[in-house]
Amino acid sequence: MSQQYRSRPLASSAALSEAYDTALLDLDGVVYAGGHAIVHAVESLGSAREGGMHLAYVTNNALRTPDAVAEHLTELGVPADAADVITSAQAVARLMADQLPSGARVLVVGGEGLRVALRERGLVPVESADEDPVAVAQGFGGPDLAWGRFAEAAYAISRGAVWFASNTDLTIPGARGIAPGNGAAVEVVRIATGAEPQVAGKPLPPMHRETVLRTGAKRPLVVGDRLDTDIEGAFNGGVDSLLVLTGVTDAAQLIAAVPEHRPTYVDRDLRGLLTGQPEVSEADGAFRCGGWTAVVREDALVLEGGGEGEGEGEGGVIDGLRALCAAAWTHAGKGSCRLDAEKAVARLGL
Repeated sequence: MSQQYRSRPLASSAALSEAYDTALLDLDGVVYAGGHAIVHAVESLGSAREGGMHLAYVTNNALRTPDAVAEHLTELGVPADAADVITSAQAVARLMADQLPSGARVLVVGGEGLRVALRERGLVPVESADEDPVAVAQGFGGPDLAWGRFAEAAYAISRGAVWFASNTDLTIPGARGIAPGNGAAVEVVRIATGAEPQVAGKPLPPMHRETVLRTGAKRPLVVGDRLDTDIEGAFNGGVDSLLVLTGVTDAAQLIAAVPEHRPTYVDRDLRGLLTGQPEVSEADGAFRCGGWTAVVREDALVLEGGGEGEGEGEGGVIDGLRALCAAAWTHAGKGSCRLDAEKAVARLGL
């Protein structure tokens, strides 16, 4: 169980792949981006699997089916079966099936992953508000989703259909950068209707419930790139988390994180699964990790140390970030750190 208000990243003497039985891995921004594997992901996951860690892939992206996701992972060099994949489409389908009668018609605004998940729960996907749907299911539909789909959703909701959304991620990482996510599309329908959807995806309980039911994890570690979905979802579920810096979250956002967005561990990429995590120690208000020391001085975060042979290289840079997080989170307490961290972060090159 994670502590309620974390003041620094924790240490682990054992490799994380040994300390936890199951990695609950986000996909976009963690394993791949824009269809291509993120650097070090394939080798790191292979080593973790060979060491006995169960790998489960938990994504808020409802576009593709678990079969399609597993096939893609396998093509990238990460062997996976459909049973290893848990999507927000599955979570929202279960949420809807708990409230709707079997055979209920559901207007789908999204991709094939959402349609397959609904059918698995005995619900009937339809394409038009004129087919008298009792509910609307909205999930990420990819860059080619027609604008008219939002209009169909608005028509159905205005006629009394109950609105569900797979997730509300405002952005999604891709090969060319950060693009609008399903949350941006949800906002379009919200503006048109004034309604509020029931949401299933991370960080909300339905997604955690779906993940636990499907993986049977006993000592899970959530691995993600987003503070407001992956890390907050771990916080809500009372499990530990690893933030990797290969997706949406940058160093400045991590330093300013509120308690529910503070990960247990932080690392540059998935190689962090294969190593222990260093201790962040405190002495007289200064926080030290590796060759770096972070302290609050005159309303600013100051980073000292580094130097030749002491904190250089990728691992050393992340040690500096860990120290900065400890200083910032301790200073902020239960709030968000508002101290100037620009110079400290710039020194790390993150």
